Amino acid sequence: MQCSWKAVILLALASIAIQYTAIRTLTSKPFQLCPLPSPQNCGLGGQETEPPFERGAGCDDYPYFSINATRKTHILILATTRSGSSFVGQLLNQHQEVFYLFEPLYHVQTTLIPRLSHSRNSADRRVMLGASRDLLRSLYGCDLYFLESYIKPTPTNHTTDKLFRRGASRALCQQPVCDAFGPADVNVEEGDCVKKCAALNMTLATDSCREKRHVAIKSVRVPEIGDLRALVEDPRLNIKVIQLVRDPRGILSSRIETFRDTYRLWRIWRATGRRPYNLDLSQLTVVCEDFLSSVSTGLSHPYWLKGKYMLVRYEDLARNPLLKTKEIYDYLGLPMDKNVEDWIHANTRGSNEPSAKHKFGTVRDSAANAESWRLKLSYDMVEYTQTVCQKVLHQLGYKAVRSAEELKNMLSELLLDCWANGSRGLGEPDELGLARSDVSSLIEAVSRSALESHSNQVITLLEIVSTVI
Repeated sequence: MQCSWKAVILLALASIAIQYTAIRTLTSKPFQLCPLPSPQNCGLGGQETEPPFERGAGCDDYPYFSINATRKTHILILATTRSGSSFVGQLLNQHQEVFYLFEPLYHVQTTLIPRLSHSRNSADRRVMLGASRDLLRSLYGCDLYFLESYIKPTPTNHTTDKLFRRGASRALCQQPVCDAFGPADVNVEEGDCVKKCAALNMTLATDSCREKRHVAIKSVRVPEIGDLRALVEDPRLNIKVIQLVRDPRGILSSRIETFRDTYRLWRIWRATGRRPYNLDLSQLTVVCEDFLSSVSTGLSHPYWLKGKYMLVRYEDLARNPLLKTKEIYDYLGLPMDKNVEDWIHANTRGSNEPSAKHKFGTVRDSAANAESWRLKLSYDMVEYTQTVCQKVLHQLGYKAVRSAEELKNMLSELLLDCWANGSRGLGEPDELGLARSDVSSLIEAVSRSALESHSNQVITLLEIVSTVI
């Protein structure tokens, strides 16, 4: 292909301009911190506890921007049903600066795949995952209007009373979203929120989301972490994934008690000691397969999950809720405020209140609940579960029982401390995440840096380079 001399000159000038813009952007402004508005420096009556901050020349251009200090943390609790995800969600929901949503993907599932809780059809799976990723991306950007497309009936004037478990989110039960409760009403019961708050105004909910510094979402409708790679790698987001796992034997026992119709044949097996010939074994095997695939991906330490993945066993959290919660908050880089500690003390010591008996409640004796399955499942059911889930039980450090006597002996320890070091995050990145030497990782790191300094020119340049590579 031949090019005229004019085209060659134009290309050369364009290349020089792009390089000049990038170099000037990266070198013209010194790397510095800019102050953020806070009670200490906004004239709210607090006394300064630090020396006055000396503003740099670039602070006037971006007055409320610092090293990731104002960038939202986008938290995703990845779990399966009856694994303790509601409890973990509430640990984040209690934080004053976290905007929490309980299972927003429920609306995607019920709209796109009605009557199916966990479709294994590949076409259904692709549709569901694609829509889920798009919705999560919008919600993390506080675009709650996008959710209206999946709520039935469709909200009128951005108002609805059909948001699934609206009362499970503190932010949606407080001002400015709901006027029924004041700032002093810290622990509002979910039922009270639904009864006393008016229909949810999505515009006010969006405003509340934008006012919070972080967004947390719980979902049991994404099978494995690999399905979220495109979301995790999106440079516009600051994703932190908490994958919650639980002993499959405990999950099975809890589902039998909770979803009585769906798990009716399992209840027959438990009562009669005979396994029904038409038992849907996928209700168990799917859990173990998804766990094995997702955890294997997470613990293989892929570069795209560096510093963005933490694996938590429900049993560890149940035994030491305060300690494990502090580890979770350390991983997220958030301070654990007093509200969280108070909630833990109030919700992990058991209760005789009716709310403690609710199947989706969080008030319980957490330590006893974690291993209650040993007294509820028959040995042959446990033995079968150990056979089909052998790999994931071993990987996650759950010991198999070898007799009915060992199963019922609550003094016999079934939780191993050494289990592939999975309870830690995969390591925090350096300032720019430059531990990797490959070009794609370098581009990702610089893109993140560019985003944090509002350097649109650099982003444009990197997009061009990425396309060429």
